[in-house]
Amino acid sequence: MPSIEIIGSGITGLSCAAFFAERNCDVTVISSSNGPDESCCSWWAGGMLAPWCEMESAEPLIGELGLETMKFWEKFTSSYQKKGTLVVATPRDLPDLKRFGRRTENWRQVKEDQITALEPDLAGRFTTGLYYPEEAHFDPRQVLPELVSYLESKGVKFQTNISLSNQELNVPSKADHRIDCRGLAAQDHLNELRGVKGEMLLIKSNEVKLSRPVRLLHPRIPLYIVPRDNGLFMVGATMIENENRSGATVRSVLELLSAAYALHPALGEAEIIEIGVDARPAFPDNLPRILHKGKTTYLNGMYRHGYLAAPAMAKRLVEQVLGENTAPDHFEQFCEPDLSTGNM
Repeated sequence: MPSIEIIGSGITGLSCAAFFAERNCDVTVISSSNGPDESCCSWWAGGMLAPWCEMESAEPLIGELGLETMKFWEKFTSSYQKKGTLVVATPRDLPDLKRFGRRTENWRQVKEDQITALEPDLAGRFTTGLYYPEEAHFDPRQVLPELVSYLESKGVKFQTNISLSNQELNVPSKADHRIDCRGLAAQDHLNELRGVKGEMLLIKSNEVKLSRPVRLLHPRIPLYIVPRDNGLFMVGATMIENENRSGATVRSVLELLSAAYALHPALGEAEIIEIGVDARPAFPDNLPRILHKGKTTYLNGMYRHGYLAAPAMAKRLVEQVLGENTAPDHFEQFCEPDLSTGNM
């Protein structure tokens, strides 16, 4: 039974742990925090499984990974809801809606009465939209502890509040394989990795109810608002080429709130529960990569697609590490060769 050491307890590390555990490996997850919490990007995610909507700006690979990943999440979380995604625009931004439709697939156009049937609280607010019926969403803050509980039931061990120094990371692991899933913290070993800042809001409203994620196309910030339990909504999110994780900017918060108000004026009375900030790890092409360096394998660069791409990429990593070699040929360009002679 191979022993596996996974560094990082975000969604990427936990996904790797799940696939190794299913193959009866001896898995240990090492976390610098007390487990998945507000210290990792996974905590601040919207939780949208939207492979078709993401095709508006992402490479086809993300859609392929997303379709595979949806099956993974459906069996792991009680908060999984397959209610689709609704995309709308104000009258002045209708050309953006047409462009969004041209770049994406698996949608149907909905008129005002159909929008009302899907989301009664949006009645009379939008004349046309796009509905993606096969997409889904969940609450990451419910998913993460559920996944940890599943892993513990499979015998995965967790070592928390352990920050490995660069020197310790350069020492070969005592395990058969070390899997580095530290996200942006892995910049010390992955030279091309950069941070893309994201800001989000968590608001509470007793006046507006939504059943599914709604995307409002906006010239500056394409807003998405994702319903959660007890009147909570996740509103996000910005994408800024900045690695600063210390706080949200006034401009970003104003624009997110303005876009939410444009979706429904009653959201102007909502209570702001949280303002969250983190930096997503990304490579220059904004695509995830598997990189091998001696006995260490890196899985990183999820960008804004962590929940959509991480499980499918983790499955491929496990197949490579265990020598199963079942990954389709068209994924090879995203799986780097052995880098034991130097950093990337």
